[in-house]
This record gives sequence, structure tokens and C-alpha cells, in this order.
Amino acid sequence: MKMLIAGFAFAVALGGSSTAAAQYPAKPIRLVMPFPAGAAADTVARIVAQPLSKVLGQPVIVDNKPGADGAIAAELVAKSSPDGYTLLFAGNTQMLGVPMLRKNPPYDPVADFTSITSIVKFGFFLVVHPSVPAKTLPELIDHVRANPGKFNYASGNINGILAARQLMSLGNLDMVHVPYKGEPLAVSDLLTGRVQMMFGTGAIVAPFVKEGKLRALATLLPVRSSLLADVPTIAEAGMPQLSVVTWGGLFGPAKMPKEIVERMSREVNAILQRPEVRVQLEKQGVEASGSTPEEFSAFLKEQLVDWGRAARDSGMKPE
Repeated sequence: MKMLIAGFAFAVALGGSSTAAAQYPAKPIRLVMPFPAGAAADTVARIVAQPLSKVLGQPVIVDNKPGADGAIAAELVAKSSPDGYTLLFAGNTQMLGVPMLRKNPPYDPVADFTSITSIVKFGFFLVVHPSVPAKTLPELIDHVRANPGKFNYASGNINGILAARQLMSLGNLDMVHVPYKGEPLAVSDLLTGRVQMMFGTGAIVAPFVKEGKLRALATLLPVRSSLLADVPTIAEAGMPQLSVVTWGGLFGPAKMPKEIVERMSREVNAILQRPEVRVQLEKQGVEASGSTPEEFSAFLKEQLVDWGRAARDSGMKPE
């Protein structure tokens, strides 16, 4: 009798879960954004959220929760109900940087989340203030070496920090780190000359490069970006060892129903194939990617290994 009751309860639970998945979504979806409004990732999320709302028949509301390198947003989603109504747009900083560079990370990027789909790869650029005499990466390295401890670099996220630390390690450079809460704030001080250099996303820095207010020396993309076609890749600039892949994707809390995960992944991937969406993303200096949940989960695990190796090689340690 106990076995029959347990079996009945299990069947009811499965039925309830299946029904909820079949009716999904029945209310607005909250897409938690760990970056401030106006950041490159925020713009990308909104480009995808708008058509996704129409396809799902429910609003997909972008909710900006910046701070603590995105840990506030990520932890919020990790602790949410896995019903598909609270999702997270996250990338290197939240899923790699926070768990690996903190002695007591607030979450596990694999165990505490459901990987849904990759969305984009960001184009990072090494830019300097026009007052810096360097016109090329080798000239920048020579300039910094000639001025040890006097050259300031800004960062708006962990990707920028890691790239700069790799540059310092590979070039044997002594630079001063000035961290900011987001790229817009970092670029603001870079434009005034308070700091001299940063690694920034194309959507943020490209307009100022085109206006002559900043100078781009290299891109971390494997090929030149259409956003700034004259800017060489980091390999072309003479430093192929410097490699930081920057990406963004969609996550949910752990143990989300498979049907909801697969549907959300399928809808987002279809949107990423739309010509008008790809054009909008290209204008932001990012490349649409897309993946199945399984592919994205495997990619995250590979990135944890690669990023950990890069962090160790550049001398970054948990704090």
C-alpha cells in the first residue's frame, strides 16, 4: 500500500510538472541582468528579449541587478524557483570569474544553474587615450616599460582585468589597475585621460574610436571585427598568446524542467538566425552564437578549465 501511495504521489508530481511546462509561459519572464543599463551585455539582452516576448506571448522583462561583479544577480537567480520565470543573462565574469577568483564563491556555476543556450561572443578591443604616444601594441609595450608604475589601466569587468593581467605577464609590464563598476564608468574616465588604457567591448568603445577620442590597438577576436575593420587582431599585433574568449548566454536555476529548457533554447536560437537580429548584434560588435543546452553546458565546463589556466598563468589568485 505504501508503495502504491508513493507511486501515485510521484505520478501526480510528474503530471503537475508536465502540465506547468505545457502551459509555459503563463506570466511575464524576468531576465536578470548583472550589468548596468547601457552596458554592452544589457543592449544584447534587450535585442533578444524584444522578439522573444512576441514569440512566447508574454513580456520578457530585463531587470538590471549590477554589483559585485555580477554575483548579486547570479546568486538571486540561483536561489529562485526553477520554473522558468526567472532567468539570467551571464558570461565570463559571473560564471567563470566570480567562482574562480573568490576564496568563498557564493555559487557553483555548474551545480547551481541550468545552461540553456549560448547567445553571443563579444568583441573586446585594447584601447588607449589619444595622449598615449603608442600607435601599435609593440609601441605601447615599449612605452609602459619606459614608465614603470606610472601607467594606469581601467577595467569594467573581470574579462578586462584578465586580459590586462595577461598583457602585463606576457610583456613584463608594471601598470596600475583602476577598477570600475561597469564599462561605461571606466570609459568615461578613459576619455578624460584619468586612466590611459582598457580592454573594452566594441559596443562601448567603438563609437569613441571612430570619433578619434580613443585609439584602438588590437581586438581579442580571432578575426578582425567589421565594427573596426582597420584594427588588427591580437595575433596580428604580435601577441598571439594573449587569449580571452568573451561570451554571453542564458541560464536558469538548477533543475529546470527539460521541456522548458529545450523550448527556451529553441526559441532563442531561432531568433538569433533572423537577419534583422544579426544585423543589430553586429552593430554592437558581437557575434551571434547559439547552441543546444547540452552544447552550452559542455562549453561552460571547457571554459572553466581554460579560464582557470589563463588566470593562473597571469598570476591572478582568489581573494
